[in-house]
Amino acid sequence: MENNNASSSSLGPGGLDLTSAFFKPIQNSDPPIPTNRCTKISVVGVGNVGMAIAQTILTQDLADEIALVDAKPDKLRGEMLDLQHAAAFLPRTKITASVDYDVTAGSDLCIVTAGARQNPGESRLNLLQRNVALFRHIIPPLAKSSPDSILLIVSNPVDVLTYVAWKLSGFPVNRVIGSGTNLDSSRFRFLIADHLDVNAQDVQAFIVGEHGDSSVALWSSISVGGIPVLSFLEKQQIAYEKQTLEDIHQTVIGGAYEVIGLKGYTSWAIGYSVASLARTILRDQRKIHPVTILARGFYGVDGGDVFLSLPALLGRNGVVSVTNVHMTDEETEKLQKSAKTILEMQTQLGL
Repeated sequence: MENNNASSSSLGPGGLDLTSAFFKPIQNSDPPIPTNRCTKISVVGVGNVGMAIAQTILTQDLADEIALVDAKPDKLRGEMLDLQHAAAFLPRTKITASVDYDVTAGSDLCIVTAGARQNPGESRLNLLQRNVALFRHIIPPLAKSSPDSILLIVSNPVDVLTYVAWKLSGFPVNRVIGSGTNLDSSRFRFLIADHLDVNAQDVQAFIVGEHGDSSVALWSSISVGGIPVLSFLEKQQIAYEKQTLEDIHQTVIGGAYEVIGLKGYTSWAIGYSVASLARTILRDQRKIHPVTILARGFYGVDGGDVFLSLPALLGRNGVVSVTNVHMTDEETEKLQKSAKTILEMQTQLGL
């Protein structure tokens, strides 16, 4: 099953080409120049998360073509048609869909959201074994169809599955990225902004480590409008409760669980989060995002090829570099502990 939104011009009697009837060509013009500049994004998995990502990418005009892949042909075709029917309200984008990974050929960015849905109260790490088996059927054909693409993993547990995708794809480490704590950091910035009654875009704050229970809030490097928050409070001799900071972090960790408990799944925030990563990568924006990357050798993380979130500079070739964010000894220790938590899961896979 495959279809797209490119209409045929042969609609007249006997296959008459109606284009020449509707449009008058410009005289003495050059023929169209063949170009490979079209940007193609593939989204694997058309569940709530995958479609929120596809919809956000469409509305933000980030791709010339979007390819959708899923194991359920009826659901897949329905989602494709639903998006195509909005063509009059969206930038012109070719939308294709298939259960076959050939439809993803030539993608610049492959976004993987397919996986078992996280149940209320279920730890992300408990999803691991169910999703690893699925990835064995997803990553190799994706890598074969688009050998020069960047893989962006969204499926949970995202840190371990980004490692799995790296091993199964054979791609260099700069071209395998996980959505990681990009959304966690957005929740973090929102909560701090809410406390201070400022715009979240004026808050610089990172959550690093595991996208999950052992994540680390980098309080020491938080700034609002260029003002380092904690050092400012100390210089002004303004007292603050460390427990208040910890409560904010726990609210970040529980954010996804709360949404899942209330509506059954998360979708819109992760859609915007992944679209922001797609924009940075495909338009070579050189922005810093806390995303899942190979962390070995950074901030004292060692012991194996562990993937976790660090503030990374992203561009058209994927990961450009890792930012040297200041961390206290306590934060570094927590990050290394988070790395050990993830590494324990990775070592059980035998990849």
